[in-house]
Amino acid sequence: MAWDSGQYLKFEAQRTQPARDLAARIGREGVRDVLDVGCGPGNSSRVLAERFPGACVRGIDSSPEMIEAARARHPDLEFSLCDAGKDLGKLGQAFDVVFSNACIQWIPDHPRLVRELLGLLRPGGVLAVQTPMNYDEPIHTIIAGLVAGEKWQGAFKRPRIFYNLRPGQYFDLLADVAAGFDLWQTTYYHVLPSHAAIMEWYRGTGLRPYLGALPEADRAAFEADVFAQVIEQYPKQRDGRIIFRFPRFFFTATPKVA
Repeated sequence: MAWDSGQYLKFEAQRTQPARDLAARIGREGVRDVLDVGCGPGNSSRVLAERFPGACVRGIDSSPEMIEAARARHPDLEFSLCDAGKDLGKLGQAFDVVFSNACIQWIPDHPRLVRELLGLLRPGGVLAVQTPMNYDEPIHTIIAGLVAGEKWQGAFKRPRIFYNLRPGQYFDLLADVAAGFDLWQTTYYHVLPSHAAIMEWYRGTGLRPYLGALPEADRAAFEADVFAQVIEQYPKQRDGRIIFRFPRFFFTATPKVA
Protein backbone atom coordinates (compact mmCIF):
# COMPACT_ATOMS: atom_id res chain seq x y z
CA MET A 1 0.00 0.00 0.00
CA ALA A 2 1.45 3.35 -1.07
CA TRP A 3 2.14 6.05 1.50
CA ASP A 4 -0.56 8.74 1.59
CA SER A 5 1.01 12.11 2.36
CA GLY A 6 -2.39 13.73 2.87
CA GLN A 7 -3.36 11.17 5.49
CA TYR A 8 0.01 11.54 7.20
CA LEU A 9 -0.22 15.32 7.32
CA LYS A 10 -3.63 15.39 9.01
CA PHE A 11 -1.60 15.49 12.23
CA GLU A 12 1.35 17.47 10.90
CA ALA A 13 1.92 19.57 14.03
CA GLN A 14 1.98 16.54 16.33
CA ARG A 15 4.17 14.48 13.99
CA THR A 16 6.62 17.35 13.51
CA GLN A 17 7.11 18.24 17.19
CA PRO A 18 9.57 15.38 17.87
CA ALA A 19 11.63 16.55 14.88
CA ARG A 20 11.74 20.05 16.33
CA ASP A 21 12.75 18.70 19.73
CA LEU A 22 15.49 16.55 18.22
CA ALA A 23 16.85 19.31 15.98
CA ALA A 24 17.09 21.60 19.01
CA ARG A 25 19.45 19.12 20.67
CA ILE A 26 22.00 19.26 17.85
CA GLY A 27 24.78 21.57 19.01
CA ARG A 28 26.91 21.46 15.87
CA GLU A 29 27.86 24.85 14.43
CA GLY A 30 28.97 25.71 10.91
CA VAL A 31 26.64 23.17 9.35
CA ARG A 32 26.80 23.14 5.54
CA ASP A 33 25.18 19.87 4.48
CA VAL A 34 22.26 18.08 6.15
CA LEU A 35 20.69 14.75 5.21
CA ASP A 36 17.11 13.98 6.28
CA VAL A 37 16.62 10.20 6.12
CA GLY A 38 12.99 9.20 5.68
CA CYS A 39 11.92 12.78 5.01
CA GLY A 40 8.29 11.89 4.20
CA PRO A 41 6.42 14.95 2.88
CA GLY A 42 9.25 17.27 3.93
CA ASN A 43 7.99 18.55 7.29
CA SER A 44 11.16 17.44 9.09
CA SER A 45 13.34 18.81 6.27
CA ARG A 46 11.74 22.23 6.77
CA VAL A 47 12.56 22.01 10.48
CA LEU A 48 16.20 21.36 9.59
CA ALA A 49 16.31 24.27 7.13
CA GLU A 50 15.03 26.54 9.90
CA ARG A 51 17.46 25.11 12.45
CA PHE A 52 20.49 25.49 10.15
CA PRO A 53 19.95 28.62 8.01
CA GLY A 54 22.02 28.60 4.86
CA ALA A 55 22.73 24.87 4.97
CA CYS A 56 21.94 22.61 2.03
CA VAL A 57 19.20 20.26 3.25
CA ARG A 58 18.67 17.06 1.28
CA GLY A 59 15.70 14.82 2.06
CA ILE A 60 15.54 11.18 0.99
CA ASP A 61 12.68 8.70 1.14
CA SER A 62 11.80 5.36 -0.46
CA SER A 63 8.23 6.48 -1.24
CA PRO A 64 7.65 8.22 -4.59
CA GLU A 65 4.38 9.64 -3.21
CA MET A 66 6.16 11.23 -0.26
CA ILE A 67 8.95 12.67 -2.41
CA GLU A 68 6.39 14.15 -4.80
CA ALA A 69 4.57 15.78 -1.89
CA ALA A 70 7.83 17.08 -0.37
CA ARG A 71 8.91 18.69 -3.65
CA ALA A 72 5.51 20.34 -4.08
CA ARG A 73 5.41 21.70 -0.52
CA HIS A 74 9.07 22.73 -0.20
CA PRO A 75 10.42 23.62 -3.67
CA ASP A 76 13.45 25.38 -2.20
CA LEU A 77 14.79 22.14 -0.66
CA GLU A 78 16.32 19.10 -2.35
CA PHE A 79 14.54 15.73 -2.32
CA SER A 80 15.35 12.41 -3.95
CA LEU A 81 14.27 8.78 -3.92
CA CYS A 82 16.56 6.55 -1.88
CA ASP A 83 15.94 3.35 0.05
CA ALA A 84 17.86 3.88 3.28
CA GLY A 85 17.83 0.15 3.90
CA LYS A 86 19.93 -0.53 0.79
CA ASP A 87 21.24 2.55 -0.97
CA LEU A 88 22.87 4.94 1.51
CA GLY A 89 26.26 4.16 0.03
CA LYS A 90 25.13 5.60 -3.30
CA LEU A 91 24.57 9.13 -1.97
CA GLY A 92 28.11 10.11 -2.87
CA GLN A 93 28.82 12.82 -0.31
CA ALA A 94 29.49 13.47 3.37
CA PHE A 95 27.27 15.48 5.70
CA ASP A 96 27.61 17.57 8.85
CA VAL A 97 24.26 16.34 10.19
CA VAL A 98 22.43 13.11 9.39
CA PHE A 99 18.90 13.25 10.77
CA SER A 100 16.06 10.73 10.88
CA ASN A 101 12.64 11.34 12.39
CA ALA A 102 10.27 8.35 12.74
CA CYS A 103 11.79 6.31 9.94
CA ILE A 104 14.22 3.63 11.12
CA GLN A 105 11.47 1.46 12.62
CA TRP A 106 10.66 0.47 9.01
CA ILE A 107 14.26 -0.59 8.22
CA PRO A 108 15.83 -3.92 9.25
CA ASP A 109 19.25 -4.59 10.80
CA HIS A 110 19.86 -1.54 12.96
CA PRO A 111 23.46 -2.49 13.86
CA ARG A 112 24.32 -2.24 10.17
CA LEU A 113 22.07 0.79 9.60
CA VAL A 114 23.53 2.87 12.44
CA ARG A 115 27.07 2.13 11.23
CA GLU A 116 26.12 3.25 7.73
CA LEU A 117 24.47 6.44 8.99
CA LEU A 118 27.52 7.34 11.07
CA GLY A 119 29.67 6.61 8.02
CA LEU A 120 27.92 9.41 6.10
CA LEU A 121 29.23 12.04 8.52
CA ARG A 122 32.22 14.32 8.24
CA PRO A 123 34.55 14.39 11.25
CA GLY A 124 32.71 16.15 14.08
CA GLY A 125 29.33 15.56 12.47
CA VAL A 126 26.19 14.52 14.34
CA LEU A 127 23.76 11.68 13.78
CA ALA A 128 20.34 12.48 15.28
CA VAL A 129 17.56 9.88 15.35
CA GLN A 130 14.01 9.62 16.70
CA THR A 131 11.99 6.42 16.51
CA PRO A 132 8.62 5.49 18.04
CA MET A 133 8.90 3.29 21.12
CA ASN A 134 5.18 2.81 21.68
CA TYR A 135 4.76 -0.92 21.23
CA ASP A 136 3.30 -1.39 24.71
CA GLU A 137 0.63 1.26 24.16
CA PRO A 138 -3.00 0.18 23.69
CA ILE A 139 -3.19 0.83 19.94
CA HIS A 140 -0.38 -1.65 19.29
CA THR A 141 -1.57 -4.30 21.73
CA ILE A 142 -5.06 -4.05 20.20
CA ILE A 143 -3.75 -4.63 16.68
CA ALA A 144 -1.40 -7.42 17.77
CA GLY A 145 -4.22 -9.19 19.61
CA LEU A 146 -6.53 -9.03 16.60
CA VAL A 147 -3.87 -10.22 14.18
CA ALA A 148 -3.18 -13.25 16.41
CA GLY A 149 -6.85 -13.89 17.19
CA GLU A 150 -9.10 -16.50 15.64
CA LYS A 151 -10.99 -14.12 13.36
CA TRP A 152 -8.01 -12.51 11.61
CA GLN A 153 -4.97 -14.73 12.11
CA GLY A 154 -5.25 -16.33 8.67
CA ALA A 155 -5.54 -12.97 6.91
CA PHE A 156 -1.97 -11.82 7.44
CA LYS A 157 0.51 -14.11 5.73
CA ARG A 158 3.45 -11.84 6.58
CA PRO A 159 2.85 -10.07 9.93
CA ARG A 160 4.53 -6.73 10.39
CA ILE A 161 8.05 -6.90 11.82
CA PHE A 162 9.14 -4.24 14.29
CA TYR A 163 12.81 -3.56 13.67
CA ASN A 164 13.56 -1.27 16.60
CA LEU A 165 15.98 -2.42 19.24
CA ARG A 166 15.40 -1.85 22.94
CA PRO A 167 17.08 1.19 24.56
CA GLY A 168 19.75 -0.91 26.23
CA GLN A 169 20.62 -2.51 22.90
CA TYR A 170 21.03 0.92 21.30
CA PHE A 171 23.32 1.87 24.19
CA ASP A 172 25.55 -1.17 23.59
CA LEU A 173 25.56 -0.58 19.83
CA LEU A 174 26.48 3.11 20.11
CA ALA A 175 29.11 2.37 22.76
CA ASP A 176 30.80 0.16 20.15
CA VAL A 177 30.51 2.33 17.05
CA ALA A 178 30.31 6.00 18.14
CA ALA A 179 32.81 8.39 19.67
CA GLY A 180 30.10 9.80 21.94
CA PHE A 181 26.33 9.62 22.24
CA ASP A 182 23.25 10.62 24.22
CA LEU A 183 19.99 8.68 24.64
CA TRP A 184 16.61 9.85 25.94
CA GLN A 185 12.93 9.08 25.72
CA THR A 186 9.93 11.40 25.71
CA THR A 187 6.27 10.48 26.05
CA TYR A 188 4.05 12.91 24.14
CA TYR A 189 0.51 13.37 25.42
CA HIS A 190 -1.37 14.22 22.26
CA VAL A 191 -4.86 15.56 22.90
CA LEU A 192 -7.24 14.28 20.22
CA PRO A 193 -10.88 15.27 19.79
CA SER A 194 -12.31 11.75 19.54
CA HIS A 195 -11.63 8.05 19.27
CA ALA A 196 -12.12 8.39 15.53
CA ALA A 197 -9.09 10.70 15.46
CA ILE A 198 -6.89 7.88 16.79
CA MET A 199 -7.95 5.79 13.81
CA GLU A 200 -7.22 8.69 11.45
CA TRP A 201 -3.75 9.01 12.99
CA TYR A 202 -2.95 5.32 12.57
CA ARG A 203 -4.27 5.07 9.02
CA GLY A 204 -1.32 7.28 8.10
CA THR A 205 1.31 5.02 9.68
CA GLY A 206 0.79 1.97 11.91
CA LEU A 207 -2.33 0.57 10.26
CA ARG A 208 -0.85 0.83 6.77
CA PRO A 209 0.87 -2.60 6.67
CA TYR A 210 -2.24 -4.36 7.95
CA LEU A 211 -4.71 -2.63 5.66
CA GLY A 212 -2.33 -3.18 2.75
CA ALA A 213 -2.27 -6.93 3.43
CA LEU A 214 -6.06 -7.22 3.37
CA PRO A 215 -8.40 -7.33 0.38
CA GLU A 216 -10.22 -4.03 0.09
CA ALA A 217 -13.49 -5.72 1.06
CA ASP A 218 -12.05 -6.72 4.48
CA ARG A 219 -10.39 -3.45 5.46
CA ALA A 220 -13.48 -1.77 6.91
CA ALA A 221 -14.26 -4.83 9.05
CA PHE A 222 -10.72 -4.95 10.44
CA GLU A 223 -10.79 -1.23 11.20
CA ALA A 224 -14.16 -1.67 12.93
CA ASP A 225 -12.70 -4.35 15.18
CA VAL A 226 -9.75 -2.11 16.05
CA PHE A 227 -12.03 0.85 16.67
CA ALA A 228 -14.27 -1.08 19.07
CA GLN A 229 -11.30 -1.79 21.32
CA VAL A 230 -9.88 1.71 20.95
CA ILE A 231 -13.11 3.01 22.48
CA GLU A 232 -12.70 0.59 25.40
CA GLN A 233 -9.01 1.22 26.08
CA TYR A 234 -8.71 4.99 25.60
CA PRO A 235 -10.96 6.71 28.16
CA LYS A 236 -12.49 10.10 27.49
CA GLN A 237 -11.48 13.05 29.63
CA ARG A 238 -14.18 15.12 31.31
CA ASP A 239 -14.43 17.45 28.32
CA GLY A 240 -14.80 14.51 25.92
CA ARG A 241 -11.31 14.62 24.45
CA ILE A 242 -8.81 11.73 24.42
CA ILE A 243 -5.23 11.58 25.70
CA PHE A 244 -3.20 9.66 23.13
CA ARG A 245 0.13 8.71 24.70
CA PHE A 246 3.04 8.31 22.30
CA PRO A 247 6.50 7.38 23.68
CA ARG A 248 9.41 8.20 21.37
CA PHE A 249 13.08 7.27 21.73
CA PHE A 250 15.91 9.59 20.68
CA PHE A 251 19.65 9.42 20.30
CA THR A 252 22.45 11.61 19.01
CA ALA A 253 25.90 10.30 18.20
CA THR A 254 29.21 11.41 16.75
CA PRO A 255 31.48 9.25 14.58
CA LYS A 256 34.77 7.84 15.70
CA VAL A 257 37.85 9.45 14.23
CA ALA A 258 39.49 7.11 11.74
